[in-house]
Amino acid sequence: MATSWQQRDLTNAVGLAAEPVTAGRQAPIAEHIRSGLDTRLRALIAHDPGTRLGEDPEELHQMRVSVRRMRAMLRSGRPFLDRNWSEPLRAELGWLGRELGPVRDLDVLLERLRTEIADFPVDERAAAARLISGLETEHGQARTEMLAALDSDRYLALVRSIAKALRTELPAPESDVDSSRELRRLVRRQFRKLRKSVAELPDEPTDEQLHMLRILGKRVRYTAELAQPIFGKPMRRLIKAAQRFQDVLGEHQDACVAEERVRGLLSDLGEDVDIAVGFVAGRLVEREEARKAARRAQWRPTWDAFTEAASKI
Repeated sequence: MATSWQQRDLTNAVGLAAEPVTAGRQAPIAEHIRSGLDTRLRALIAHDPGTRLGEDPEELHQMRVSVRRMRAMLRSGRPFLDRNWSEPLRAELGWLGRELGPVRDLDVLLERLRTEIADFPVDERAAAARLISGLETEHGQARTEMLAALDSDRYLALVRSIAKALRTELPAPESDVDSSRELRRLVRRQFRKLRKSVAELPDEPTDEQLHMLRILGKRVRYTAELAQPIFGKPMRRLIKAAQRFQDVLGEHQDACVAEERVRGLLSDLGEDVDIAVGFVAGRLVEREEARKAARRAQWRPTWDAFTEAASKI
């Protein structure tokens, strides 16, 4: 049951300004962060009702993306913000992201597996349904916990605190540093960290190493997105290259997770597992292993393109 504040327009409940915050190209970095936070907060609020209903998984996806992007902006913008203000806010957004994450991850996994089994013969589909029934139970439990978080005073306080901060200039340290130059240096520094990690890889990287590359690539991309309004085309090219790199490694990670979860579901059924269930689990694992191999063959070319784009900033 929704509480009284949830039954009202959340925009009015948190005091969000009627007009979005905008920042011109020459505005301070903190003002670009403020504009980005405003955009993402409005998206979060817009997708809140659909997330609660649970009829369209895309609603939760977009709400979670909004939370992640706000956290990323605060992380990338550390040199340009008062950390006594920004770090506690980033921590609270981390809490919200963790509350949204399990349901979203299960949405993705269930959709993936249901799509996979759709072309199986009827008897194999029935066996696959028995295999993934545990995920469906887990999904229901995760939704209950997520809705409790969204019904909490903590969630409302978080959204209100962001809306309040956006009404004026964000707290920022006094500095004579050229903020645009510092932002460019930050993008380059993050890319160098990624490049070093790539250089240290063995000939056959582990799944965990490729996953870490994706995380580092995402940090470069998010910082470049903060810099894009100021630096224009070179940053747009870097963002596109980072996105391609991230997509390939993301698909690899999705396959790793799906394979691991299918193996876990089979293990949970114990030694007396139905032969048909074991067979479909094997088919699903085989498909995910093939996807992993395909993405492993693709990530190096995307890295080369990423490196080329980074050389132009």
